[in-house]
Amino acid sequence: MLVARILSPERIFILSFAGVILAGTIFLYLPFSSTKGLSFVDALFTAASAVCVTGLAVIDIGQDLTFTGQVMTIILFQVGGLGIITFSAFLFGMMGRGISFKGREIVQSTLLHTPRRDFFVILKSVLIATFIIESIGILLLFSRFSQDFPAGTAFFHAVYNAISAFNNCGYSLFSDNLVRYQGDIIVNLTVMGLIVTGGIGFVVIHEVFYRLKGSEKKLSLHTKLVLSATGILILGGALCFYFFERNHAIQNMPLQTQILASLFQSVTPRTAGFNTVDIGQLTNATVLMMIVLMFIGASPGSTGGGIKTTSATLLTLLIWSKWKGSEEVNIWNRTIPKDLITRTISIIFAAAFSVFLITSLLLLAEAENLQPLQSRHFFVEYLFETTSAFGTVGLSMGVTPKLNDLQKLAIILIMFAGRVGPLTLAFSLARRSTKKGITYAEETVMVG
Repeated sequence: MLVARILSPERIFILSFAGVILAGTIFLYLPFSSTKGLSFVDALFTAASAVCVTGLAVIDIGQDLTFTGQVMTIILFQVGGLGIITFSAFLFGMMGRGISFKGREIVQSTLLHTPRRDFFVILKSVLIATFIIESIGILLLFSRFSQDFPAGTAFFHAVYNAISAFNNCGYSLFSDNLVRYQGDIIVNLTVMGLIVTGGIGFVVIHEVFYRLKGSEKKLSLHTKLVLSATGILILGGALCFYFFERNHAIQNMPLQTQILASLFQSVTPRTAGFNTVDIGQLTNATVLMMIVLMFIGASPGSTGGGIKTTSATLLTLLIWSKWKGSEEVNIWNRTIPKDLITRTISIIFAAAFSVFLITSLLLLAEAENLQPLQSRHFFVEYLFETTSAFGTVGLSMGVTPKLNDLQKLAIILIMFAGRVGPLTLAFSLARRSTKKGITYAEETVMVG
């Protein structure tokens, strides 16, 4: 009973990720996992980045890890994308053994926006859909990579990139990520499709699939919000990227490649981390846009991070309703519960504070070696890096390999917080509150 009280669903959820990271760290630290040997901090960083499906790297995955080490990273970001408890629950179901109420609660809070009676049906469809979608991605990428590499190498590259893309990780075995394929339609559309599918959430995939099969059941408000927000962010981001970079990073590209690059760089900041242009060469306007997209991230119940598309949408709706003078947040003939609005604001504030705190730590750690004027240009790079880590994106302006050990540990911390959620992490560390039965008088204060 005492253990059950101590290990709340939030703590079990967090410990499951921490356990996988620790196991991955030990494996990658062993000599057979790397070509030259990794320091413990670099092994920890790589394992945490893979499990948290971030994709930031302090090493060259394709050159510094052996085949065994690369396979381990695939396992880590596949397990990290779906969650170790999701796999455990599925295995218990396949063996005919029941899953505890607490286990069910954890998985539902991870994958579903509301408790569902068809829990195991959705859980099964999640894993089947994952296998099918990743297999399609592997076949499409293999058809293209086989033109450039021997069959065995091409197949492994296809497997690695497809699973990485669906789980919104961003790790690639190519030293330039996907820059060499910036004008390739097959690679771009396949990777974008995998990223978007993995980032919209499994409930959305489940509902859309059955709707396409002819089901008369209406799409939930959650699914409508996710699909609408995803479409707006992709199209809006692509247009902004094109206009910001048409005379800069993509100036010398053919029109088709410019369009592909704009779409790709709009999709990937929302937690994927692949890139087909050099991020370090982008304009300040584009960098700011990417920071916003990375902060928003993917959708709930998905393989991605960030504050989530629904949180950004609800905040926008709240501001709009206040501007109209309405006390309620309404959309599509539905009213959003006030406690959900409060939680949304809490999530966004916790996320912003986390990014501010870790960015400050990175700057302070760097300030010991450089004068203030010399280190000032690092501010944008560190803010970009921190937001990328929180959103479990993996995009970098090139500073990741240059981080010292203290900075790497700070990035690991925010990658972990970004994957499990800053509020979930806070709740797991907080003591259980006890009701005192006292209600105090209200008093207003001036705000704004």
